[in-house]
Amino acid sequence: MRKAALNTAYLLAQQDERVVFIGSDLGAGTLAGMKETLPERFFMEGIAEQNLVGMAAGMAMEGLVPFVNTIATFLTRRCFEQIAVDLCLQNLPVRLIANGGGVVYAPLGSTHLALEDIGILRALPNITILAPSDAKEMIAAVKATASVPGPVYIRLGKGGDPVIFGADETFAIGKASLKKAFAGTSDARRRVGIISTGVMTHRCLQTVAALTGQGLDVAVLHLATLKPLDEQAIRDLAAGSDLLVTVEEHCPHGGLHSAVLETLHAPTAGPLMPVGPVLRLSLPDAFPTAYGSQEQLLELAGLDPDGITRSILAAAG
Repeated sequence: MRKAALNTAYLLAQQDERVVFIGSDLGAGTLAGMKETLPERFFMEGIAEQNLVGMAAGMAMEGLVPFVNTIATFLTRRCFEQIAVDLCLQNLPVRLIANGGGVVYAPLGSTHLALEDIGILRALPNITILAPSDAKEMIAAVKATASVPGPVYIRLGKGGDPVIFGADETFAIGKASLKKAFAGTSDARRRVGIISTGVMTHRCLQTVAALTGQGLDVAVLHLATLKPLDEQAIRDLAAGSDLLVTVEEHCPHGGLHSAVLETLHAPTAGPLMPVGPVLRLSLPDAFPTAYGSQEQLLELAGLDPDGITRSILAAAG
């Protein structure tokens, strides 16, 4: 997924002379092709992430379109003030490519886990937040940033994720994708609408067969854009669901679940709508104490397909 994002940034640089790349102490060989062919637009800085954002802001004020890449925790926690003041306040076209959203860097411990990145950035005006599901959707998402006048935060997964972005699908910022519609069978006990984002959407799709086997009618809505939200798609799914479920690789507060409830209970347009029970499946409200792989930490949090299935069945009754 990271390779897809960076290679697409390089492709955009070949098409648009305003595009530049700024990396922070990334591995040798990162975007070697761009470094060789466009050395005047390739910058590899040291471990000084706050300076990177300020540097990108200055370039953007001079008419360039910088793509900045480093680890998500360092880019968000460490650079929050710079993102707020240098980028969002000025509404500058800087693209922040964040490695390791969620618990990707589980072997390195809590200092490297981006548990709250979406929540803290959603609070900022002018920013667009993207969390694609796989490498193919990532390519489409990065290309789509060309039309965004302000800053964009792009959350990366580990990479190698199964591709669920269909060959006939198109990507539009601010538009959700209904990956699985309700079957509408009359013998289903309850209709369960699942809303997910990023790499969690594939895991949600893996639960459909088991949930259907237990008599549930299941729909899965994928939000690759977390700001701006596709409010109508959320409201439509909620209106047709007996149980609404949000699934995210994020802490319980400020992320996808919060955004969905804000849409349903305090929408920007239209009346308040009656909403049934909403089940929140997320990372716990705690810094992880366990080390291991991303999959192991997701399993501990009940965010693997079996855990998601069990939680939904228990809530559906």
